[in-house]
Amino acid sequence: MISDININKPKPIVPGKQLEVFDGITDIKKAVKALEYGKQVLITEFYSNGLLLLNGIKDRLKRKMPNKTFKEQRAYREEYHKLSNLILIEITNHKLKVRKSPSIGWLEKLYPEEGDFILSFPQIQGLNSAWQWYENGINIPVLRNKMKPFYGVYFPTRFDHLTLFDQWLKRYEGSKKSAIDVGFGSGVMSLQMVQHGFQKVFGTDTNPNAVVGLTEFMGDTKLSRKIELDHGNLFGKFNKQTELIVFNPPWLPQAHDLDSIDEAIYYNETLFPDFFEGAKQRLLPDGKLVLLFSNLAQITNATEHHPIEKELAEGGRFKLEKCFKKKVKLSSKKTTRDQYWRSSEEVELWVLTNK
Repeated sequence: MISDININKPKPIVPGKQLEVFDGITDIKKAVKALEYGKQVLITEFYSNGLLLLNGIKDRLKRKMPNKTFKEQRAYREEYHKLSNLILIEITNHKLKVRKSPSIGWLEKLYPEEGDFILSFPQIQGLNSAWQWYENGINIPVLRNKMKPFYGVYFPTRFDHLTLFDQWLKRYEGSKKSAIDVGFGSGVMSLQMVQHGFQKVFGTDTNPNAVVGLTEFMGDTKLSRKIELDHGNLFGKFNKQTELIVFNPPWLPQAHDLDSIDEAIYYNETLFPDFFEGAKQRLLPDGKLVLLFSNLAQITNATEHHPIEKELAEGGRFKLEKCFKKKVKLSSKKTTRDQYWRSSEEVELWVLTNK
C-alpha cells in the first residue's frame, strides 16, 4: 500500500556545538574558512545570505581546484557538496526563518508533524526547485501532457534517448498485452508504452518517492488501471513472463556511496548481472528486451567496459537483434561545465532477444 511507504526526504539536522552565524555582515572569506574547518554556519536575516556564502565557496574552490576534465569536475562537485551542506537554515511553522525567502510547499507536505527544525541550505534549494517543477509541471516532448515530478524523483532533462525509444515503439509490431518497466523513475517510459497501445505496464523502482509520485500523478484515471507499480529492486514482485522488458539504467559506474537520486545516475557492479538474470526468467520466448544506454562512461574514461556488450559476449542468455544510436544535442551555451565530451556522446537503444 502507498500509505505504508516511507518517503525519502532530507532529515532534520541537529547542529553541533561549533555553530557559526552568517548574517551578511560576517566576512565571507572567514565564513568559508569555518566551513573548511568543518564548522556549521547558520544563515540569518535574509535568504540571499545563503547565496552569498555559496558563491564564496565557489570562488574559493575555483582558486584551489582544477575543474576541466570529467574526473576533476566530479572531485570539484564532491568538495562543493561537502562544504555547502554545512550551511544551515531554520524552518518554523513550515516557513524559512529568514526574510525574502521562497514559499516551499514541500515543507508542509513532507513534514506535517514537524514544527521547528533545521535543514542545510542546498537541501532547501533542492526542495524549492522541486516545488516549482511540481507546481508548474514540465514538458516532456514524447508525452502529451505535462509531468509533475514528485520530490526526490529523477526526471529527464535530456530527451534524445526517449525520442529514440518513441521511434522504436512506433515501429514495434509485437504483442502489446504487457510490459515491465524496470526503474520507472518519473514514469515517462511507462507512459510512452501506454500511449503506444500497451494494455498493461508493470513498473518497479527502489525509490519510494517514485512510487508515491507516479501514483499521485495518475490518481484514479484510466492510467492507474493500465500501470501497476511496485516499490522493489529490479523486477520486484512481478514474476510473470512478458513480451517486453524495458530498462533505462544508470549510465556511469559507481564511484562513491549513493543516495536515492544518485542511484538513477550511477550503477554498481552487480546491477547488470542481476538484471539480465532476472530478465531471462521473465521474458517470453519470442519477447524483446530493450535497454536505453549511452557511451558516456567510455568517452569520459570512467570505465573501459560496456555492461551490455559484456553480457552479449559472456552471459549466454541473449543475442543482439539491433542497436540504434543517436548523437546527443550539444550542451547549452548557458551551462557552466566544460562538457567537451558531449560532441562524442551517443545514446543507444539495444534490442535483445532470447538465445
